[in-house]
Amino acid sequence: MGPLSGIKVIEIKGIGPGPFAGMLLADLGAEVIVVERSRQPSGISFPSSVDINCRGKRSIALNLKTKQGLETLLSLVKTADMLIEGFRPGVAEKLGFGPSVCHELNAKLVYGRITGWGQTGPLSQVAGHDINYISLTGALAAIGTSNSPVPPLNLVGDYAGGSLYLVMGMLAALHSAQKDGKGDVVDAAITDGTASLMSVIHTSAKLGAWQTQRQSNMLDGGAHFYRTYKTADGKHISIGSIEPQFYALLIEKAQLDPKEFQNQLDPRGWSELSEKLEDVFSQKTRDEWCEIMEGTDICFAPVLDYSEAQNHPHNQARSTYIDIAGTVQPAPAPKFSENVLDRPNPPESEGLSTESVLLDAGFSEDEIQELIDCGAIPAR
Repeated sequence: MGPLSGIKVIEIKGIGPGPFAGMLLADLGAEVIVVERSRQPSGISFPSSVDINCRGKRSIALNLKTKQGLETLLSLVKTADMLIEGFRPGVAEKLGFGPSVCHELNAKLVYGRITGWGQTGPLSQVAGHDINYISLTGALAAIGTSNSPVPPLNLVGDYAGGSLYLVMGMLAALHSAQKDGKGDVVDAAITDGTASLMSVIHTSAKLGAWQTQRQSNMLDGGAHFYRTYKTADGKHISIGSIEPQFYALLIEKAQLDPKEFQNQLDPRGWSELSEKLEDVFSQKTRDEWCEIMEGTDICFAPVLDYSEAQNHPHNQARSTYIDIAGTVQPAPAPKFSENVLDRPNPPESEGLSTESVLLDAGFSEDEIQELIDCGAIPAR
């Protein structure tokens, strides 16, 4: 079920943005087959059986360094609609399943490549992580305190600039392939996607409404009406009262002096007004401020940690979080009016569905045993 029902995706197991992109496609109904090694991961990888990004997928373990393992992968490619890989440029070609090889077998295949620097450019062959990619695009320089940039988790680069742009590009290429029968190669560079996310900042700068100094702009913590404040219990609330009517309501609910806060948009007074609000908000607990402000048009919300967020009434009303096999996790998103999304199956351990995937692909029991004997797939 779901809008991508009937779409088959081969995901070559990686870390970060590739698996997340595969999860998004699986959540929307695609059949996602993850090709991975039959071993416990090391380093920063998670075991597949506990990795939420592996939910809703089937796992097949292949030794791609064997001739038979590669041939098995290419056999699966013949009937796939999409393939995702996240190796450095040239590695998939070296292993024998680059775009040209795959398109010879399946002209309609959408071949998705997710990397930090992209397939071309002087940095394309060097290592990097999210913090480096968002550094190169101006995003990290704009986030943090006036003294220092602060990494915004790895959500801005890996997942927003990477996974989401990869999925968007692959769905666009799939639409095109279904019309003209010609597949495509999607070169999703996290640097490109993150630069695209910065479009509003470029517009603001062109209009003279953005300064390169952090905490000197409306949306980066510089404005007293768009930032977080610490409460009496050591927790935090967020205020986003940009529009005049919302700002007026903030003044009313916080019992502020309208004369002191009348010059809302004058940056010269933001620091002083922030200090006054810090004092005001420090006098009540987060829950007390929720009683006063939550549900009004102030543009207010408590700052919740990930576990608190699961229990907030709004998130519960929308079923934003679901329980899958005893693990509470974000539900598939977005929601649809006509398409019903299945509850994802729990993530599988490495290679759990190897034989069932091969049987579905037309391999016989004898052929599967031959793959086991030669080391292309793990023993039962």
